[in-house]
Amino acid sequence: MAEMAYLDLGRASYDAALALQERLAADLAGSPSERAYLLLVEHDPPVITLGRSARQEHVLAARERLTEAGVQLRHVSRGGQATWHGPGQLVAYPILRLDRYGRGLRRYLRDLEEVVLRLLRAFGLAGQRIEGRTGVWIAREKIAAIGVAVRKWVTYHGLSLNVSSDLSGFALIVPCGLRDAGVTSLSAQLGREVSVSEARRPLIEAAGEVFGMVPVAASQGLADGPAPRQAHAGRLPPAMPRRLPSGGSRERVLQALNDLRLNTVCREARCPNLAECHARGTATFLILGRSCTRACGFCAIGHGRPDPPRGDEPEAVAEAARRLGLRHVVVTSVTRDDLADGGAEQFARTIAAVRRALPQATVEVLTGDFQGRHDSLRAVLEARPDVFNHNVETVRRLYPLVRPRADYARSLGVLRFAAARVGPAAAPRPIIKSGLMVGLGETDEEVHAVLRDLRDGGCEVVTIGQYLAPTPRHLPVARSVEPASFDRWRRDGLAMGFRAVLAGPYVRSSYHAEQLLAP
Repeated sequence: MAEMAYLDLGRASYDAALALQERLAADLAGSPSERAYLLLVEHDPPVITLGRSARQEHVLAARERLTEAGVQLRHVSRGGQATWHGPGQLVAYPILRLDRYGRGLRRYLRDLEEVVLRLLRAFGLAGQRIEGRTGVWIAREKIAAIGVAVRKWVTYHGLSLNVSSDLSGFALIVPCGLRDAGVTSLSAQLGREVSVSEARRPLIEAAGEVFGMVPVAASQGLADGPAPRQAHAGRLPPAMPRRLPSGGSRERVLQALNDLRLNTVCREARCPNLAECHARGTATFLILGRSCTRACGFCAIGHGRPDPPRGDEPEAVAEAARRLGLRHVVVTSVTRDDLADGGAEQFARTIAAVRRALPQATVEVLTGDFQGRHDSLRAVLEARPDVFNHNVETVRRLYPLVRPRADYARSLGVLRFAAARVGPAAAPRPIIKSGLMVGLGETDEEVHAVLRDLRDGGCEVVTIGQYLAPTPRHLPVARSVEPASFDRWRRDGLAMGFRAVLAGPYVRSSYHAEQLLAP
C-alpha cells in the first residue's frame, strides 16, 4: 500500500505553504514514486484567497481595512470563489498523482468531502453534501470548504475545516460566493472549545482510509529543501532523521506561544530543527513583529512595513520562558531600520523582564546590526545578556548578493564593539558569538578568512551550517558542503582560539545554544 507522508507546518503564512506545495507537486510530477503528501497548516496571518471563479465584489472590505486588520489578500490558481483562512482553521493540502491514484478530478473532490464527513463522525456529528455545491455542511451552514488545482495530474490546494475559528473573519467576504449560506465550526457545533491539534489526528486517519494509503510522519526537513533542480549544482545533504513528536513538550511550547501571541524565528524562518527543538521544550523568541525592513535573499521571514513594537511583548516572552521552565532563553528579532534605535530598547526591556521572571536563567540575544549605532548596541549590552550574538551570515564577497542592505565591515564592527565594551560594575562581559551559512557560492578559503576576521574581532563562539533555500523564490543552493569541510573548519576555528565552533549541515545560530554555558 502506498504511503501518504503528512507534515504539520503549525502556523504558517499562505505564501510559505503554497511555495512548499508547488515544490512537492513539481517533484512528484517528475517522480516514479507512489508516495503522496499531506500538508497540515493553520494560516497565520489570516488570508482571503480568491479562486479562478471569484469575483472581486465578493470581498466586502476595502484593501485598506484588510491591511489594518492584518489580513492578506491572494489571487490563487485553485477553483472556487472567495474563502477565508486563519488561526483556528485546519487546512489540509493533499499532494498526489491522480493518474496513479486511479480516480478522476470529480471523484477526488468527493473523496475530500468524505475525509471531512468521516472526521465529523468521529466527533459525533453528521455532516452532509448539498447537491450542486462543493464542501461539507451541517444543516445550511458550511463547516468545510474545498478548492483544488491540478497540474500534470498532481493535485495541490485542498480543504479547510473550521475548528475553533473566529467566524467573524467570514464577514469580510461572501463565503464561496454563496450569499444565502452561513458558516459554522466544530467548536460551535459541539458547544465546547475544540483545538486544532484535537482535530488533526482524525483528519490524518480519515485521509489514509479514504485514499487507501498508509499515513506516515514526514521529516520536518521536508519543508526546507531541496532547492529547485536547476538552481544548484550537486545534491543537498541527505535528510537527517526528523521525527515529528506530538504531545509533551512540543504541545506545551506551541500552547504557550499561541496563548501569549508570540512569534519564534523557528517558525517564521522555517528552521529545519523546529520539531526537535520544540520537542525539547525550547524555542527562539522573535520580538518586534513578523515583518522585516530588509529583504535578504536567504531569509524566509516576511518583509514589509512592520507594526509598532508591542508594549507587553517583553513580559509575554518572560512569561512564556517561565511556563516552559527555560534555563537558557534566546531572543532575536526582525531587523527594524524604521525605528530610531533599531529596536534596542525592546531587546533591553525583554532581557530585564526575563531576569525578573527567571533570575537563574541565562539570556542570549541575537541582534541585527542596528546600522552600526553604538548607542543602540550600548543599550542592549547594558541590559547584561549572557551571550551577545550577531551573525555575519556569509563571506565578504557575497554580501551584495546575500545581504544587499547590510555591510560586512559594519557587522564585524558590531562584534568588535561588543567584545571591547566593559559592562556595568561587577557585570561580566557577555560571550561574543556569530554565525554564517555555507553553500551560497563561497569557497572554503573564504570561510577560513571569515573565521580569522571574527576571531581577530573578539568573537569567541561561531556556528556554521548548510544553507537550505526556504522556497524556490529565495537564493538557490550553490553547493552541498561535504562533512570533511565542516570538520576542518571546526578544527581550524579551535586552533585560532575560539571557545567553541559548532559546524554541520543543520547547525543554526541558536541550535543547542544552552550547551555553550554548560559547566
